[in-house]
Amino acid sequence: MDTLTRLEATIKQRLSASPEDSYVAQLAKRGLPAIARKLGEEATEAVVAALAGDESELVEEGADVLFHLLVLLAHKGVALAEVLAELERREGTSGLAEKASRA
Repeated sequence: MDTLTRLEATIKQRLSASPEDSYVAQLAKRGLPAIARKLGEEATEAVVAALAGDESELVEEGADVLFHLLVLLAHKGVALAEVLAELERREGTSGLAEKASRA
């Protein structure tokens, strides 16, 4: 988790950087739709890698998914700790039961 926490802090700093100096700032400047599309693109690439059975590609795409999710969360002002707390709340609950509780 330390890596994700450090990455979250770096992303928060780079949101306010110059777009000429930071990929995160470039994405942020393009706005929420661009960030969301990029996350979707990376998620699709992860699925393709998984279906192709390419483990190293899946690892790379998985890292891209996590990175872009953190960018989206930071852009929306949602802390990683909030997402982790939700996962912790769900821990020990059947996925089927958790999904049914949302209906």
